[in-house]
Amino acid sequence: MKVIYKITYPNGKIYVGQDLTDSINYFGSASSDLIAKDFTREERRDFIIRKEILWESESASDSEVNQKEVEFIQKLRSNDPAIGYNQWPKLKK
Repeated sequence: MKVIYKITYPNGKIYVGQDLTDSINYFGSASSDLIAKDFTREERRDFIIRKEILWESESASDSEVNQKEVEFIQKLRSNDPAIGYNQWPKLKK
């Protein structure tokens, strides 16, 4: 199963990504440095992140999954630094 997922961090910011294997233990490849800047040492001691599957397909090609990921990033504006942690595609202002 190929999926597009959304990770929501305790500060409300999001990250949208894809997983071509539907691993339950995969939480994306957002920049750890970027995320760490938003949390104090104390906040890092205990927090919960949420992973939601936004879209899934057993038959989509990798190219179709890439396209869907971009669609969700743009729709949810997770590439806007005020909203999320996606750094690509660059936000068009």
